Amino acid sequence: MKTLVLIVLTATLSVSATVFATEDGEALFKHSGCNACHTLSKTSVGPSILDIAAKYKDDKAARSKLVAKVRSGGAGSFGYMPMPPASTSVSDKSIKTIVEWVLKQK
Repeated sequence: MKTLVLIVLTATLSVSATVFATEDGEALFKHSGCNACHTLSKTSVGPSILDIAAKYKDDKAARSKLVAKVRSGGAGSFGYMPMPPASTSVSDKSIKTIVEWVLKQK
């Protein structure tokens, strides 16, 4: 009986950790490779996360615009350097979580 409880507890904690990790925008940002071109506070290849959040802070359509831009790529919002589309291995749910995290930065 104790072994069964331990197995169930371990499985529950593993699932909980996985769910938590997939809902963590910053972890998804790093895992998805966004940090190759973006940093929190400094412009590198792409704009900083703080610059993105500031630009879109009053834009009611920001979430949908940014989700579309991350999924499909684009250029012109922060200069001439085009942003490549997200890898097909990055889910739409993950992109939405990343965008939510970006927009909450101050």
